[in-house]
Amino acid sequence: MRAIQKPIHETVKETESRKSSINIKFIILVSAVAAVGGLMFGYDTAVISGAEGFIQQRFHLTDVMIGWVVSSLLIGAIIGTAAGGILSDKYGRKKMLFVSAVFYGIGAIYSAIPSSVAELVIARLIGGIGVGMAVFLAPLYIAEIAPANWRGRLGSLDQLAISIGQSVVFFINAAVASQGGQHWNVTTGWRWMLGIGAAPAILFFLLLFFVKESPRWLEKKGRSQEALQILNRIHLEEKDAKKELAEIKEAISQENGTMKDIFKPGLRKALMIGVVVAFLSQWAGINAIMYYAPKIFQTSGSNIDSAFMQTTIMGVVMVVFTVLGLLLMDRVGRTKLISIGTAVMAICLFGIGLSFSIGQSSGSLILFFILLYMAAFMTTIGPGMWVLLSEIFPTRIRGLAMSISTVALWVADYIVSQIFPALLQDAGPGITFFIFAAGSAIISVFTIKVIPETRNKSLEEIERMFIRTAK
Repeated sequence: MRAIQKPIHETVKETESRKSSINIKFIILVSAVAAVGGLMFGYDTAVISGAEGFIQQRFHLTDVMIGWVVSSLLIGAIIGTAAGGILSDKYGRKKMLFVSAVFYGIGAIYSAIPSSVAELVIARLIGGIGVGMAVFLAPLYIAEIAPANWRGRLGSLDQLAISIGQSVVFFINAAVASQGGQHWNVTTGWRWMLGIGAAPAILFFLLLFFVKESPRWLEKKGRSQEALQILNRIHLEEKDAKKELAEIKEAISQENGTMKDIFKPGLRKALMIGVVVAFLSQWAGINAIMYYAPKIFQTSGSNIDSAFMQTTIMGVVMVVFTVLGLLLMDRVGRTKLISIGTAVMAICLFGIGLSFSIGQSSGSLILFFILLYMAAFMTTIGPGMWVLLSEIFPTRIRGLAMSISTVALWVADYIVSQIFPALLQDAGPGITFFIFAAGSAIISVFTIKVIPETRNKSLEEIERMFIRTAK
């Protein structure tokens, strides 16, 4: 029997009344700790941009082989994401976040000491498993513990941590590279760049001891008393905690949680949105720019020192505009931000491609377009995609469904990072960036036409919304 839907004005009143009963300090604390997992992802996506040129010279690699070294981490990420989705539903979000920190830490240390390219690839595969787990578990956990009216901002903390990790590593890469000449960097410098990545893994592991398990996962496992204890920490009034627990129980009671369940009407649409947005986000060019930023700047005519300096400017822009995205996510809404942001990204990428094509690829012009592109990405789809993926699936299958979407992201990321060096060399930078511009434009249109707005809705309300639209 279908539940009677409350009038909109009553739902708004309930949402407003809950705002004052939320323990914001506790919510921000545990969300910020979980978001530190993004530092690992951010560090690794950016560190390879400074190291790949030296690694290519150290092991005498072709463009195809350096593409494999860069993208090998993504194979590990696919494994980590696929396993993490299943294991987090079985053993809990917190335990698997611990596991992700261990894998990434081992991978970072091992990547600093390889004597062959095969060992380096193995190290990056191991680290990739940790990255794959953390990159979707952190926003998933935040979505399950955060109140509806704060979920966008708190979910954006994960992207902020990613941006900080990327920004910091640009400075680290530049600092390490300045410690010696070309020979020193080829033999030793890149090892320091990769090995320092163990620091965010250790920090993440230690901070996780202060994190509580997801109350939604606990209730799913029949541990209602533990779930209520955590909800009492989230809410200042016990009646609000009990009310949220009742809503969680009702939503879970209507879920079966099997693979077959994912493809039911409503949930099937949610999965389609998750997979398409995750896959296309990589064809918008973000990680190609992150992995190969110095190479792109050198292609535009900059020398290696200028290229490293330009990446540090990128890092500052990323952090500043991620903070802006954090502030706007719950005020403007997911779909409006993503659609506008990806349209701006498409224009910037087209501008980069056109600059290369007509032979006007000055370093300053390319830098301008890339900075504007990064600003648009970090304000909109950067945080928006992870917030969206973390909130459109029901509790019982959230880990599995989000891991499927994230695997789609890693597959696309692997393809792009593997072919980018050869594409840049063979097709030329103009065609390469035209392809990325098309990817951004497709996301913008898809967002406008297909994705419903989820701002200020509880996870249970979002689930019911998808089911209603499928009927």
